[in-house]
Formats: sequence, structure tokens, C-alpha cells
Amino acid sequence: MVKIRLLRAGAKKRPFYRVIAIDQRRKRDGRALEFLGTYNPTAEPAEIKLKPDRIEAWTAKGAQLSDAVRALIRRSHAQAPVASEGD
Repeated sequence: MVKIRLLRAGAKKRPFYRVIAIDQRRKRDGRALEFLGTYNPTAEPAEIKLKPDRIEAWTAKGAQLSDAVRALIRRSHAQAPVASEGD
């Protein structure tokens, strides 16, 4: 089964994560099928860059989201700037 989960990158005590689609039997930092975004928790505020169209495409094919990625998607929707009308 394909999972959408985080791959840890970055230096010691300076984490940086990539959101990836990967076979669930592979190691955490194993070869990914596709890179779907990034998450930088050390930035202020935390940077979340996702490709929502590609994530939806993988979930339509049966990929399962990890709990961490599901939370990131929720946070990215909350951080999305709302277009103001009346300018």
C-alpha cells in the first residue's frame, strides 16, 4: 500500500521534512515515489508548502495519509490567506 508520510532531512537539531508518497514497506528515508511538498518547523511561522492536487491524486488511487501529514494539511488550510473583497 502507498502511504503519504514525512521524510526527515536537515541537520542535527535542525529538522526539515519532505511530504512524500512511498510504499509503506520502505524505510522512513527510503526512495520515494513522488515528492508532494515540504514542511519546515524551525521557521517562524512554520513553513508548509504542499501540492494539494498531487495529494488528492494519490489518495484517489488509494494512498493513505499518515497522522502527521493529515495534521499538516489541516494547518495549511488554516494558514491559507483569505482573499479580501472590496479593495
